Amino acid sequence: MWVLFALLSAVFAALTSILAKIGLNNIDSNLAVAIRTIIVLIMAWAIVFFTGKHHDITNLGQKNILFLTLSGIATGLSWLFYFRALQIGEASKVIPIDKLSIVFGIIMAFVILKETITIKTIIGGILITIGTFVLIL
Repeated sequence: MWVLFALLSAVFAALTSILAKIGLNNIDSNLAVAIRTIIVLIMAWAIVFFTGKHHDITNLGQKNILFLTLSGIATGLSWLFYFRALQIGEASKVIPIDKLSIVFGIIMAFVILKETITIKTIIGGILITIGTFVLIL
């Protein structure tokens, strides 16, 4: 089931990029991020309340709050930089560079989360990096 969710994530991420590029026409990229953030905020809370998970907020510990806050800051910075790059660059070049986050994520999973390094993961990361450079050159 996780594969289906991951594939849907990829499809919607691609759609997000294309729709954002169109939506950025004649407006500041930071304003676009702010508008997008409001929409995401409303959607996320609507889903939380619709599924009845709002009661779980009492289960949050200090560590949860700290790392979710840091993740939120990282997300915000990512969106701000991504939207600016998308506004001034070609989507077909910005999108592959943004997807280098896969390689950075794999490296961070090894270093920070102490996940197991496999030859398959290393080769995959190298191929993604090579593919990115092929697409942008």
